[in-house]
Amino acid sequence: MELIPGLPNDIGLECLTRLPHTAFSAAASVCRSWKSQISHPSFRNHRKSAGLTRRIVVMVQSQVDPNRKHGLRKYSAAPVYRLTVFEPETGNWTELPPIPGFSDGLPLFCQVAPVGFNLVVMGGLNPDNWEAGNFVFVFNFLSATWRRGPDMPGCTRSFFGCASDNEQRVFVAGGHDNEKNALRSGMVYDVAEDEWVLLPDMADERDECKGVFHCGKFYVIGGYNTLMQGQFGKSAEGFDPVTWRWGPTEGEFLGDDTCPRTCVDGGNGVMYMYQDGAVVALDRSSRMRIPSEMDSVPCLIECGGRLLAVGSVGFGKSHGVYVLDLESATWVKADVPEEYSGHVQSGCCLEV
Repeated sequence: MELIPGLPNDIGLECLTRLPHTAFSAAASVCRSWKSQISHPSFRNHRKSAGLTRRIVVMVQSQVDPNRKHGLRKYSAAPVYRLTVFEPETGNWTELPPIPGFSDGLPLFCQVAPVGFNLVVMGGLNPDNWEAGNFVFVFNFLSATWRRGPDMPGCTRSFFGCASDNEQRVFVAGGHDNEKNALRSGMVYDVAEDEWVLLPDMADERDECKGVFHCGKFYVIGGYNTLMQGQFGKSAEGFDPVTWRWGPTEGEFLGDDTCPRTCVDGGNGVMYMYQDGAVVALDRSSRMRIPSEMDSVPCLIECGGRLLAVGSVGFGKSHGVYVLDLESATWVKADVPEEYSGHVQSGCCLEV
């Protein structure tokens, strides 16, 4: 059956691959052949090889109080978070539909990870009762729909490290249980198979650690053990999916005893983090001051050779976005509409 009547199938495929990602779900509903083609794993590979994929940034962002006075932050006791989408190439901002069962706001401190055309959201605190949960939800950008994944196995886990290989799996390790005991256990979620597999334990307990997938390995950075509540360490451990083993990193991975939440893979073989008014390379190869307009950067997101620095732009003002080109070490300010200027807890980049 022809994809488009009167045209060879290879030309029909070229037409489908040129659709914007926002049109995938509508196109898949046209007919079975279009749905089959768009949902096939080779469709994304074809878009990538043709240079037609686009990077989008998904953020866990608080809603802005419409009654907020200009120049002053005005947050409720429990801010309501939603998933917002920023397209750096077009400057467009949109919002994803709410997760089923969480129409009044995302689980607080939930984690997000990109896997192909999917966004995986896991863990966090129920905004109604502040109880931790091992929830897993997957949003598919082809169908523009949510599905419930299997819960994270084991004890209820909060403030864990999380990262994906961008293609199939999401890795989780560390955090703490309901008794505030720091954890050394880990696991990996295969999105295609929709199943969890346990990892070997890490050498150290790591609460409030940061997970980063870097050069083929899953790194769990910093954190602290049960007895050192809030006193962050400098070390890290790396898990190799090929050998299925953890290994320590050489020396002190972090230069200071600091919260590692801004650590990010730069996509160029180097990790970066925000520290003392600058974006610094963890291999000490570079240090780039943030724009003077920014007070601090609580969130860094890698996006195709660039880093998005999200933070407050002036004391008492809204959150803004600056984009750092890692090759030229130059900053560009992104236009942020008022409704998308809320606090950002975390985020990730998808190539769709």
